[in-house]
Amino acid sequence: MPLHDDVGRLIVAQFRWLDFLVDADSFVAKLMEVLSVAPPRLKKEIIGSLPEIVGDQSHPTVVAALEKLLQEDSEVVVSALDALSDLNLSEQLQEQAVTVAISCIRTVHADQMPHLLRFLLLSATPFNAGRIISQIREQLKFVGMVDPRAARGKKLKGKSSANGTDGAILDALRSGLRFKNMLCEAFLKELKSVENPRDHKVIDVWLIMLIYANGGALQKSAEKILKSKILQLCIRETLFDQCIHGNTELVKDHFMSYLSVSDFLLACKEEKAREFAAYLFTALFEEFSDTFSRQELIGSLVAHIGSGVSFVVTSALDIMISLTSDKPEELIPVSSYITGILDYLESFHEDNLRKVYKIFCHLALAAGFNTGSGGSSVANELLMVVRKQVSNPDMKYRRMGIIGALRIISTIADVNANASMYCSSSQQPNYDEALELLKMAVNSCKFVMLPLILLYDELSVLLENSVLHAAIVDWVGEHVAEFDTVFLADLDNGELSKKYVCDGIEGELWMNLDGNISPVCVNIMPLVSTSPQMSQTCLQILPSQFSLLTIIERLGNQGSLGGINAVLGCPLHLPSTKYLDGDRWGSLSAMQKKTVCHSLYYAINWIRELLNAFSTQVAARVDNVSQRARDETAVKLLMRLRNLILLEGLLNVYLKIHPLSLPDLRYVGDHGSTSTSKFNLPKNMGDQNMEGNVSNKRQKGHKDKASSEKSNSDEKFRQPTVLDAFKRAGVTISQETNRDSQPSSSGMMSRVMEHETNNPCKFGIVDLMAAPAQLDMQRFKFRTLRATCLSLLNYSEPQDSTVSYNESEMPLYVYLLRDLQNKLDNLKPSSKPLFSSSQVKSTHAYCRKSTEEFLNKIQPLFLSLRKHLDGAVSMIKDGSDSCSDNWNSHSASAGNPDIPYAVALKSSVATSVFKEVLSCYKKLLGIPDLFNEANISVLKELLQTFQPSENFDDVLTEFRPSLVPSNLDYLYCRAYTMFAAILDLVCSFSYLLAYDVLITMQSILNSVIILFEKSGEQNGKNVHMGCSKEIVPFLRKHLGLSARKLLTSDLPSEDAENGWQSKGDLIQKILQIYLKNSDSISDLLDELACSVLPQVSSLKTGRTQDMSHGFPTLCSSTILSWYRVLHEENTGNLNKMIKQALKTRAQSERGAVQTALDEIHKSVIVFISLINMCKIHEKVAMHAMAVKHGGKFVDTFLKAFNFLETQFGQHNDIILQMIKSLQKATRTIQTICSEAKGHKRTMITSKIPAAKRSLERFLFQVKALLHNSTEDRFWMGNLRHKDLQGHLVSSQVYGSVDDSPDEEQEQMETDSETPADENGNAMDEDVAEDSNEAPLEE
Repeated sequence: MPLHDDVGRLIVAQFRWLDFLVDADSFVAKLMEVLSVAPPRLKKEIIGSLPEIVGDQSHPTVVAALEKLLQEDSEVVVSALDALSDLNLSEQLQEQAVTVAISCIRTVHADQMPHLLRFLLLSATPFNAGRIISQIREQLKFVGMVDPRAARGKKLKGKSSANGTDGAILDALRSGLRFKNMLCEAFLKELKSVENPRDHKVIDVWLIMLIYANGGALQKSAEKILKSKILQLCIRETLFDQCIHGNTELVKDHFMSYLSVSDFLLACKEEKAREFAAYLFTALFEEFSDTFSRQELIGSLVAHIGSGVSFVVTSALDIMISLTSDKPEELIPVSSYITGILDYLESFHEDNLRKVYKIFCHLALAAGFNTGSGGSSVANELLMVVRKQVSNPDMKYRRMGIIGALRIISTIADVNANASMYCSSSQQPNYDEALELLKMAVNSCKFVMLPLILLYDELSVLLENSVLHAAIVDWVGEHVAEFDTVFLADLDNGELSKKYVCDGIEGELWMNLDGNISPVCVNIMPLVSTSPQMSQTCLQILPSQFSLLTIIERLGNQGSLGGINAVLGCPLHLPSTKYLDGDRWGSLSAMQKKTVCHSLYYAINWIRELLNAFSTQVAARVDNVSQRARDETAVKLLMRLRNLILLEGLLNVYLKIHPLSLPDLRYVGDHGSTSTSKFNLPKNMGDQNMEGNVSNKRQKGHKDKASSEKSNSDEKFRQPTVLDAFKRAGVTISQETNRDSQPSSSGMMSRVMEHETNNPCKFGIVDLMAAPAQLDMQRFKFRTLRATCLSLLNYSEPQDSTVSYNESEMPLYVYLLRDLQNKLDNLKPSSKPLFSSSQVKSTHAYCRKSTEEFLNKIQPLFLSLRKHLDGAVSMIKDGSDSCSDNWNSHSASAGNPDIPYAVALKSSVATSVFKEVLSCYKKLLGIPDLFNEANISVLKELLQTFQPSENFDDVLTEFRPSLVPSNLDYLYCRAYTMFAAILDLVCSFSYLLAYDVLITMQSILNSVIILFEKSGEQNGKNVHMGCSKEIVPFLRKHLGLSARKLLTSDLPSEDAENGWQSKGDLIQKILQIYLKNSDSISDLLDELACSVLPQVSSLKTGRTQDMSHGFPTLCSSTILSWYRVLHEENTGNLNKMIKQALKTRAQSERGAVQTALDEIHKSVIVFISLINMCKIHEKVAMHAMAVKHGGKFVDTFLKAFNFLETQFGQHNDIILQMIKSLQKATRTIQTICSEAKGHKRTMITSKIPAAKRSLERFLFQVKALLHNSTEDRFWMGNLRHKDLQGHLVSSQVYGSVDDSPDEEQEQMETDSETPADENGNAMDEDVAEDSNEAPLEE
C-alpha cells in the first residue's frame, strides 16, 4: 500500500469512536470536503468509517453528501450503501436514502447491482415497497439472454460473466423476497395492474419464479396471476425463451421451479395454458441435456399421463409425441421412465391409446425394430406387450393389442414414412415382421366377433389414410376375398332357384334394383335363421368386412368400385312381406319375430355400408369413373336411401311391440353395449332382454360383468314383483314370458307386452318421417354413415316435370339432415376427448378428423341446406295432408315392398325438413372453431347462403355509416332479417315452428357475441373482418320484438286443439328472450309483474277475456311458466344491479348512486307484486315457486347491504321505504309456509328451510343496519296468526300439526291488531305510525 494511502487510513482510524466532538457540524463538513478530493481507495475507507465517526445529529449532512457523491462517482456505490445501511436514520432520511439508491439503478455497474438491490429490498417498508418494486421492474436491465457462442467459449473457464452477474442479482432478489412477504405482495399487485403485453419484461418471469420457489401462501397467488397473464396473452413464449435458452447455468438452480410451473399449467382446464406448458416442457428438454433433468421432466410427464384427468392426459401425450418425434435418440437413455406409461393403458380411450403406441413406435424406430440384430429393449418390450394383449381373452386388453399392433404396422410398413431417418441400414424395419404381426392379430380374433370388427374397422382406416407395403395390401385382399362365398348367393335371372323356408318363415327377395340381370343376392335371412350360433357370427362381421373389401378395391383400381358394382343393386334375401301384416305378425312365435327383426337389422346396416362405400364415387371426382357412371351410382344410392328409410321405420315399429336387444355391429369403447365377459359367446348376443338396453336411455349399453355380479349380490335387497309373488304361490311361468316381462326402470316393457296382447294385429299408421325412437336407443350399435354420404343432399332422382321436386325428395333429405345433425352433436372441442356413453366412439375416419377438415367437407352442402329450407317453407304454405302417392311411386321404383301402413305424411315431411335445417344451422353457428381465423371463410359462406331473396336493406338504414355488403356484420344482419321474414310466415301455421325460428335468430346473436369474444382474444388481430359491434344492440332489439310478437300471437289453427297447456316450456324460453333483449329489463319486469300478470284470473275463462291484457299466451294454463320466468329474471336483474351499485360506490358518483337505488327499488316492487299473486291464485305450484324464489331474492338482496349501509346517511328515505316494502312480501311468504305446514303440502314444505334461513339473515341484517344508523326503529314481537287474506286464524286450526305457531308467526310489527283491508293486502299492518320506523318480520 502506498505510504500516503496508509497515512490517510491511519488518520481516519483516529477519528473512530470519539467520545466528544466540540463542533460536530464543522467536523462533518470538513470531512465531507476531504471526501470529495480523496483518492478512490481512501474515499472508500472514509465512507466505510462514517457510521463510526459521525453522530446521529449529523446524519442529514452525511446523506446529502453521499447522494451528491453517488451522482458523481459510481465506483463508491457499495461503500456508500454499506454506510447508509449502518447509519441509524430517521424515517425521512431512510426514504431519502432509498430514493438515492433507486436513482442509481440505471447507472450502477452490473457487478454492483446485487448490492444495490439488497439495500433496496432490506430498506423496504409497507409504504415504499410498491415504489421500490415498480422502479426495479422499470429500470433494472436484467441481461436474461446471453449469446450462445460467447457462453460456449467461456465454459472451460467457468460460468460466463453475464450468468455470474445475473445469478448474483437473482440471489439478491431471492433473499429479499424470502424475508419480506410484503415485497412479494407488492410485486404481484404491480404485475396484476400491468395490462399492455409490451410492458411485461423478463424480470417479471424471474420474480414469479422466485416467489414460486419460496412457497407458502403466495405461491398460489403467483400461479393464479401467471395463468391469467398467459390466458390474456400478456406473457408469451418469447419472455420465457429469453430466460431459458442460452442460460443453462442460470436456470439450473431454478430448474425445479420452472418444472413445477409447467406442471401447474399442464393441469389447467384452459387449452392456452396447456399449450404454454407444452412449450415450457419442450424448451426445458432442449436446454437441459443432463440425465437428471431429463429424468425429472419425463417423470413429470408420465405422472400427468397417469393422472386420469382427460384433458391433462391428452395434452401430456401430445407433448411426449412431440418430443419423441423430434428427438427420439435423446429419449432412448431415459426410455425406462417412458415405459411407465404402460401401467396406465387400461384407463385410456382409443385416441389416447393410439398416441401411446405412437410414442413407443417412434422410440422403437429410432432404436431399430430389427430385434434379431440386437435390437433395442424398447422394441422388444413393445412387441411383447402387444402380442400379450392381442391374445388376451378380455376385450379390454385385446382392444389395446389391436390398436397397438396396427400402429406398429403403420410405422414399419408405411412406404411414405422415411424409416431410415432414425435407423442405420442394418436396422431397417422388416415388412415381413409387420405382416406376421397382422396375421397374428387376425388369427387371434378369428372366432370372436367384436375384436374382429374392431380390427377390420381400424385396418380400413389405416389403409385409407396410409400407403402400406404392397405385401400387406395383397394379404388383406386375399383375406377378404372369401366375402362373396360367405355372404352372397347366386340368382337365376334375378330370382332364387328355390324358395327358402326355415322355422315356418319363407324368404323372398327385397329391393332388387338391377332386375333380372342381378347375378347375386345378399343372403341375410338364411344366415340368420339356419344356425343361430354361426349365422349371427357371420352377419356381425358382414358390414366391417365389406368396408375393408371396398377399401382394397379402391386401392387396386385407382379409387373405382367398378369391380364390385353388382352389390349396389343386388337384392336382399329377407323374410316374406306377408309376415309384416298385422294379423300374421301376431301369430308368429317369439323366435320367429326375432328372426324377422334381426333380418331387417342386418339389412339396414348392409345398406348403410353400401352408402358409405359408393358415396365415395359421387362425393368427389374419380379419374377412371365416367360422369354417366357417377350419375347412375347416385340414382341407385338415392334408391337405397329409400330402402333404408322403410327398413328403419318397420324395425322401429316391431321393436316397439316386441323389444329386442340388437347385436353390436361396431365396437363403441368401454362405455358401449358390450359386456367384456360375454364378447366371446356369440350365441348369447341376441338372446339378452332389453333390461339394460332399451329401458336405460342414458347408459345405452349392456351392464358389464362387475355390475352384473353386484346386481346378483344385491338380489336380496330387490323389491318383490308380481312375478315373484306368482312363483311363491306355485304358479308356473314360462321362460319366454319371464324373460319378456322383466321389469325395466320405466315400466315400458310390461306396458308394451300388454299392448301386444290386447292388440295383436294392429300396427296403425306408421309415419316414416317420425324419428325412430326405439332405434335411437340402440343407435350406437349401428354402422355409422360417413360424411361422404351427405353429398347425396346435392342429388335428386329423375322424375316427371309434373311432380314437385320437394315432395318426392324431401323424405330422403330428412334422413340425411338428421345424420348431419348427429355429426354436429359429436363435433366437440378437443379439450374434451372422453365421450359419454351416448356419444359414439366411432372408428371411422370422420370422427377423428379435426373440426377444420369436417367444416371443409360439409361446406359444399350449405347451398343444399338453403334449398331444402325454401322447399319446406313452400310445402308448409301449401298445407296438403299427405304425399303418399309420391312416396309410394318412388318407393316402388326403388324396389320397396308394398306396406300399406307405412306412409310419409307431407306435413310431417315439410315440418321435419324445416326443423332439421334450422337445427343444423344453429349447431353450425355454435361450433367454437368456426370463428378461428382459418375458418372465417366458411362462416362467411354459411351466412351468404342464408340471405333473403327480397331486399330488406331498408331495415339496415339506421346504421351510420352504412354496412359494407362484403363484411360479416352486413351478412349477419341480412341473415337475421331472412329468418325474421320466415317467422312472420310460419307463425300463422305452427307455433312450434315459429319457436324454432326464434331460437335460430337467437343463435345468430350468440354467434356474433362469440365472434367478438374470439376477436378480443387475438389481441388486435382483425379476425372479425370489419364486423361492427353496433349490430349487437340492433340484433338484440329486433330479437326482443320478435319474441314479443310470438307472445302476443294467438294460437294457429294447427295448435288450437291442444291449447297452450302443452307449450309451457316454449313460452318460458320465449319470455326469457323477450326480457333479456329488451331496452330496459327493469321497466319491462315492472310492467309485466305489476300490470299484466294480475289481470289473469285464477279460473279458466274464455279466450276473449284472456286477451284483455294483450298477451294470448298468458292464461290460467301458462301463468306458472310466466310466474317462474319473471321471478328468475327479476332475481338475476337484481344481482346485476347490485354489482353495478358496488362499482358505483367505488366511483362515488352521487347521480349514479341514486340511479342504482331506484333500480334496486324497482326490483323490490316487482318481487312484492309477484308474491302478492299468491293471494289471488291458490295453486300449490305457484306458492312453492314463491317460497323458493322468495328465498333466493332475499339472499341476493342481502348482497347489497354493505352498499346500503354506506349510503344510508344520504339516502335513508328510499332505503327505509325499500325495506318496509320488502316486508310485505316476506310476511306473505311466512303465511304461505305456515299454511303449507298445516295442510302438509310437501311441494312447499321441502323449500321452507332454505327460505327460512334467508329470512332470518335478512332480519338480523336489517336490525344491524338500523341499530348502527338510528335508534327506536326496530323491535321484535309475535304477530297474530293470519291467512293470506289477512283474516285471523286460530292457532289450533290445523289440529294435528306439531309445529309451534310462534316459530312460524314471530314477526316485528307496530300494530298487530290492525285488520286487513278489503283487498287482502293488510297495508295498515305493514306501515308504522312513525314514518321513520321500519317494522320487520322474522
